[in-house]
Amino acid sequence: MSNHYEVVAAIIINNSKILCVQRGPSKYDYISKKYEFPGGKMEAGETKEETIKREILEELKMVIEVQEEFFTVTHHYPDFSITMHCFHCSCENPNVTLTEHIDFKWLLKNELSHLDWAAADVPIVEKLINS
Repeated sequence: MSNHYEVVAAIIINNSKILCVQRGPSKYDYISKKYEFPGGKMEAGETKEETIKREILEELKMVIEVQEEFFTVTHHYPDFSITMHCFHCSCENPNVTLTEHIDFKWLLKNELSHLDWAAADVPIVEKLINS
């Protein structure tokens, strides 16, 4: 049985643009250098909202406001699976400091499909484009 992770992801929107971040090289080819919505694993005793604020502060040095839950996706990768809870978020200051990722882009909804997304993030992108 492969590992299953409960994770959260932030759909951070500023001036109608959505923050997309690019993963660095990974031991797993299928997620290496793919784009994703920033976030991470929940720690014991944390709420989803606490996790997402902590992860975004750690990964991007950004303070966000969590708005509402948008969508939950469960995805099975070859070596592990995740249940990802996505939240609409906002930020007062859109400056990003990358600590884990190799690139970021602020894109309009209709530009999201131009990126090479991690498979688990694809349904979120499709739902955003169609919402």
